[in-house]
Amino acid sequence: MSVAIVRFPGTNCEFDTQYAFSLFGGVTYIVWHQDKSLPTDCHLVVIPGGFSYGDYLRCGAIAQFSPIMRVIKDFALQGGYVLGICNGFQILCEAGLLPGALKRNINLHFISQMQSLRIVSKNNAFLRSYAPNQEIRLPIAHADGNYFIDERELLKLRANEQILLEYTDNPNGSVDSIAGICNEKKNVFGLMPHPERAIEDMLGSCDGKAMLDNLLHIAEMK
Repeated sequence: MSVAIVRFPGTNCEFDTQYAFSLFGGVTYIVWHQDKSLPTDCHLVVIPGGFSYGDYLRCGAIAQFSPIMRVIKDFALQGGYVLGICNGFQILCEAGLLPGALKRNINLHFISQMQSLRIVSKNNAFLRSYAPNQEIRLPIAHADGNYFIDERELLKLRANEQILLEYTDNPNGSVDSIAGICNEKKNVFGLMPHPERAIEDMLGSCDGKAMLDNLLHIAEMK
């Protein structure tokens, strides 16, 4: 199983992500934002956290125009799996691969803390080994994690089981406490919490391990 991890100017979680997947046996590649192709054996693309292009204009607004994003869009349209974590979630929304938008936290502060979350749907490759309604703990670290979508599109998310993860106490003001969603085909997943920072006891939680393990076995599902 091979994982392509995308690096933009300002990305700062690529090596954390690489370490996490390598810990579970994944072969990883760091892909530069100006690249125009993915590794030929790539099964999963991860857009990690950070501050791509310094979060100028709007988080992810510039990154969406990078050459690698055109490749990732084609990869996703062909059924390839894509994971966006924190800034990666913002980029996926800006690029139109996921609906909705991420805006400034309701309290206007950067939030960095261990966060309780609830598994909403496991009917997908990303969260399939969790239990329905299971509560997990993953760290969050963002200033623009307030997920917004209009009422009509929210109803579609609910009907299609595209809401995968919710905050138990909604720290940033997100609509319906949404912490993570997927696309209709369920092969693109974006979430604000950081599963790669919850893989060892010394980090305060191991609840991210199952998510990464699920992703490393995607190839076996095809």
